[in-house]
Amino acid sequence: MKTTTRPALWLLTALITFPQLVETIYSPALTDIASAFGVSQTRASQTLSVYFLAFAAGVVLWGWLSDALGRRPAMLLGLACYSAGCALALAAPDFDTLLLARMISALGAAAGSVVVQTMLRDSYDSIRLARVFSLLGAAQALSPVLGLVSGGWLAGHFGHQGVFAALLLLAFALLALAALRLPETRPLDTIRPDMARLAGRMLRDAELWRNAMLVALFNAMLFSYYSLAPFLFERQGWSPSKFGWSGVALAAASLLGSLLNRRLLGSGRQPALLVRAACRLALLSGLAAWLLGDSAWILLPVTGVVISFGIAIPNVLSQALRHYREQAGAAGALFGLSYYLLLSMMLGLAGLAQNLGLALSVCAAATLLCRPPK
Repeated sequence: MKTTTRPALWLLTALITFPQLVETIYSPALTDIASAFGVSQTRASQTLSVYFLAFAAGVVLWGWLSDALGRRPAMLLGLACYSAGCALALAAPDFDTLLLARMISALGAAAGSVVVQTMLRDSYDSIRLARVFSLLGAAQALSPVLGLVSGGWLAGHFGHQGVFAALLLLAFALLALAALRLPETRPLDTIRPDMARLAGRMLRDAELWRNAMLVALFNAMLFSYYSLAPFLFERQGWSPSKFGWSGVALAAASLLGSLLNRRLLGSGRQPALLVRAACRLALLSGLAAWLLGDSAWILLPVTGVVISFGIAIPNVLSQALRHYREQAGAAGALFGLSYYLLLSMMLGLAGLAQNLGLALSVCAAATLLCRPPK
């Protein structure tokens, strides 16, 4: 039985955007963090892989709680946890404490992903859900602009502490908005999750694993840029503020991908066809980035990767759990756990390689192996 209460799309957009937004705000501060804490570029980049490792655990926690307690309590607890992590990061005296703070932040931020996706699945079905995901993706296109530009400005003027202070204020604002305006959407026929049985069923689902790999690979391409590009552009003599303006190009590409996806869905194109096209575009863009090497011109093929992300992700997410609606929260948690663990490993390898073009090419080639069959 579907819930009769639909949350406002503007609020869901803010909540589902915030995990990506806060990472784009954080990205320009990586060079200052490496300098302030006396760590290498490789170790500073690894904060993203550690972040997504904890994010994966948070997806399970909040997804399970969204079925057990309700969507609204899970979201509020997640935002409170994120706020605590931001406060600890702001006061961190050393790099190890910062890593701990990042893990606590990631644990809480995961609610913005899994709980909002669950609320959307509560409220919309099938193709309409894909269109809503695409609409949210178009709105999310602003996040690279807001995140990289504001993060670059904050890092350039106030260092990493200015970035963490801004993240803490953002966390408090979202917590207040959710407490005032977010309704409960859990359907009355939601089954209390039996995680072990559900996990066994999902482990045997080959299609689900393909979707998890696709989500992880497309996200690995995007977040490899956020973790590696600050150092690449620093070698080109760019300041954090100047690097932050690269978010304009990413936002334009993200908006183009989302709007193109929405138009194609509206014309009757099937989600699987669009995902296959996105995988081919990602590979062409990744190879071009690899050929350009350590050059600022790499930003051009990266926009192609972002366009492919905007096309692929809404279609993969809208179709991935269509057979698990009776346990949407728990299924979303386990699905998220799988692809965020994969993402964490991929970003760890990308951080070790310190080669953006190579990371994009390898991930894009792998998407072709996982694309939906014809």
